Amino acid sequence: MFRRLLGTLALCAAAATGACSSDLSPIKTLAVEAGYGPKAVAAPDFVANSRPKGGTEFMPVGVSAPARPVRAKSAESQKALEAELEGARGRNESRGRAAESAGKATKPASAPAQPAQ
Repeated sequence: MFRRLLGTLALCAAAATGACSSDLSPIKTLAVEAGYGPKAVAAPDFVANSRPKGGTEFMPVGVSAPARPVRAKSAESQKALEAELEGARGRNESRGRAAESAGKATKPASAPAQPAQ
Protein backbone atom coordinates (compact mmCIF):
# COMPACT_ATOMS: atom_id res chain seq x y z
CA MET A 1 0.00 0.00 0.00
CA PHE A 2 2.78 2.42 0.98
CA ARG A 3 4.78 1.61 -2.16
CA ARG A 4 1.75 2.24 -4.36
CA LEU A 5 1.14 5.60 -2.65
CA LEU A 6 4.80 6.53 -2.97
CA GLY A 7 4.79 5.56 -6.66
CA THR A 8 1.66 7.62 -7.29
CA LEU A 9 3.19 10.64 -5.57
CA ALA A 10 6.41 10.26 -7.56
CA LEU A 11 4.43 10.05 -10.80
CA CYS A 12 2.40 13.15 -9.92
CA ALA A 13 5.55 15.07 -9.00
CA ALA A 14 7.23 14.07 -12.25
CA ALA A 15 4.19 15.12 -14.26
CA ALA A 16 3.96 18.45 -12.44
CA THR A 17 7.64 19.29 -12.86
CA GLY A 18 7.68 18.00 -16.42
CA ALA A 19 5.04 20.55 -17.30
CA CYS A 20 7.35 23.40 -16.32
CA SER A 21 7.97 24.18 -19.96
CA SER A 22 4.41 25.42 -20.30
CA ASP A 23 3.81 29.11 -19.73
CA LEU A 24 0.73 28.26 -17.68
CA SER A 25 2.46 25.96 -15.21
CA PRO A 26 2.02 27.01 -11.59
CA ILE A 27 5.34 25.39 -10.68
CA LYS A 28 7.14 27.45 -13.30
CA THR A 29 5.40 30.58 -12.06
CA LEU A 30 6.51 29.86 -8.50
CA ALA A 31 10.08 29.17 -9.62
CA VAL A 32 10.26 32.42 -11.60
CA GLU A 33 8.84 34.40 -8.70
CA ALA A 34 11.36 32.79 -6.35
CA GLY A 35 14.20 33.82 -8.67
CA TYR A 36 15.08 30.41 -10.09
CA GLY A 37 13.42 30.67 -13.49
CA PRO A 38 14.27 32.74 -16.54
CA LYS A 39 13.84 36.49 -16.19
CA ALA A 40 11.34 38.26 -18.42
CA VAL A 41 13.22 40.26 -21.03
CA ALA A 42 11.72 43.42 -22.47
CA ALA A 43 11.77 43.78 -26.24
CA PRO A 44 14.56 46.03 -27.57
CA ASP A 45 13.54 49.53 -28.64
CA PHE A 46 13.79 48.85 -32.37
CA VAL A 47 11.45 45.86 -32.00
CA ALA A 48 8.97 47.73 -29.82
CA ASN A 49 8.98 50.68 -32.24
CA SER A 50 8.40 48.47 -35.27
CA ARG A 51 5.32 46.83 -33.80
CA PRO A 52 1.92 48.45 -34.36
CA LYS A 53 0.79 50.61 -31.46
CA GLY A 54 -2.82 49.43 -31.59
CA GLY A 55 -3.97 45.86 -31.46
CA THR A 56 -2.96 43.72 -34.38
CA GLU A 57 -5.75 43.19 -36.86
CA PHE A 58 -5.82 40.07 -38.94
CA MET A 59 -7.51 39.74 -42.29
CA PRO A 60 -10.64 37.64 -42.20
CA VAL A 61 -10.55 34.31 -43.98
CA GLY A 62 -11.55 34.51 -47.63
CA VAL A 63 -10.66 38.18 -48.09
CA SER A 64 -7.85 38.98 -50.49
CA ALA A 65 -5.04 41.32 -49.58
CA PRO A 66 -5.21 44.79 -51.09
CA ALA A 67 -3.57 45.07 -54.49
CA ARG A 68 -0.01 46.36 -54.44
CA PRO A 69 1.39 48.58 -57.14
CA VAL A 70 3.56 46.67 -59.60
CA ARG A 71 6.78 48.37 -60.62
CA ALA A 72 8.06 46.95 -63.88
CA LYS A 73 11.79 46.86 -64.50
CA SER A 74 13.14 49.06 -67.23
CA ALA A 75 14.57 47.44 -70.34
CA GLU A 76 18.10 48.34 -69.22
CA SER A 77 17.73 46.78 -65.77
CA GLN A 78 16.13 43.69 -67.32
CA LYS A 79 19.09 43.21 -69.65
CA ALA A 80 21.54 43.77 -66.77
CA LEU A 81 19.73 41.15 -64.70
CA GLU A 82 19.74 38.67 -67.58
CA ALA A 83 23.49 39.23 -68.09
CA GLU A 84 24.13 38.72 -64.38
CA LEU A 85 22.11 35.49 -64.34
CA GLU A 86 23.84 34.21 -67.50
CA GLY A 87 27.22 34.87 -65.88
CA ALA A 88 26.18 33.04 -62.71
CA ARG A 89 24.98 30.09 -64.76
CA GLY A 90 28.29 29.95 -66.64
CA ARG A 91 30.26 30.05 -63.38
CA ASN A 92 28.14 27.27 -61.88
CA GLU A 93 28.50 25.08 -64.96
CA SER A 94 32.29 25.51 -65.00
CA ARG A 95 32.48 24.67 -61.29
CA GLY A 96 30.37 21.59 -61.92
CA ARG A 97 32.64 20.44 -64.74
CA ALA A 98 35.71 21.01 -62.55
CA ALA A 99 34.18 19.02 -59.68
CA GLU A 100 33.19 16.22 -62.05
CA SER A 101 36.68 15.94 -63.50
CA ALA A 102 38.21 16.03 -60.01
CA GLY A 103 35.89 13.20 -58.99
CA LYS A 104 36.90 11.11 -61.97
CA ALA A 105 40.61 11.72 -61.31
CA THR A 106 40.56 10.28 -57.81
CA LYS A 107 40.27 6.54 -57.41
CA PRO A 108 38.34 5.22 -54.44
CA ALA A 109 40.30 3.19 -51.93
CA SER A 110 39.78 -0.52 -52.21
CA ALA A 111 38.21 -2.35 -49.31
CA PRO A 112 40.65 -4.18 -47.03
CA ALA A 113 40.90 -7.90 -47.65
CA GLN A 114 39.03 -10.11 -45.19
CA PRO A 115 41.34 -12.37 -43.20
CA ALA A 116 40.74 -16.07 -43.66
CA GLN A 117 39.13 -17.73 -40.70
